[in-house]
Amino acid sequence: MLGVIPARYASSRFPGKPLADIGGQTLIQRVYRQASQATCLTRVVVATDDKRIYEHVRSFGGEVIMTAETHLSGTDRCAEVAAAMEGYDIVVNIQGDEPFIDPNQIELLVQPLLLQQDLGIATLAKALHRQEDIDNPNIVKVVMNKLGHAMYFSRSPIPFIRDVPPSDWGRQPLFFKHIGLYAFKPGILQSITALPPGVYERAESLEQLRWLASGFTIAVSITDQESVGVDTPEDLEKVRRMMLD
Repeated sequence: MLGVIPARYASSRFPGKPLADIGGQTLIQRVYRQASQATCLTRVVVATDDKRIYEHVRSFGGEVIMTAETHLSGTDRCAEVAAAMEGYDIVVNIQGDEPFIDPNQIELLVQPLLLQQDLGIATLAKALHRQEDIDNPNIVKVVMNKLGHAMYFSRSPIPFIRDVPPSDWGRQPLFFKHIGLYAFKPGILQSITALPPGVYERAESLEQLRWLASGFTIAVSITDQESVGVDTPEDLEKVRRMMLD
């Protein structure tokens, strides 16, 4: 299996984020070393369009490849790498902004694709209980069918519970946070990145809605591990404080 960590320098909310220092190691270095501990991955590669990130990854002994500057998403960047590195049965898209990613989450992520040959996309979710998280549009929610396949992703609280006051929704075992870690069969990865954006994707700014709207199945495994992402300088300070606790 191939693990790909997309990393770009020109983030609108946090330029240079992959090179930010966290306790003596950069963000991208921590992600790379955590992902490399997943025993299911035979190769881990950083995919970037920036020479500064490229040289830095090489400096700590990581594998890195330069990709096009025109990619609009990490999935597109993964697809370019996967097309250039044939021979892998599964490609894992690893978020480049989660310095404490648990290697066991990657192992859990790929299980549906190993067990069911007809599946081509897998992701993770975690139960939500705090009302503030359910209401937060920056936390993407997912609802699943009885097979564990995603029916819809949204920034809105889903499902809407008609006969329960919203203040009590967190007590219901119905809300799940989407964790943006993906595993793909290589052919499916190339297919979804060739699709045009859909109306739901544009409305919610969630690329996985393009895949669902086009008829692709997304298997969702449930994890009890919390994800800690760094999207802003404020998030970086929180993570640095976590390192001191």
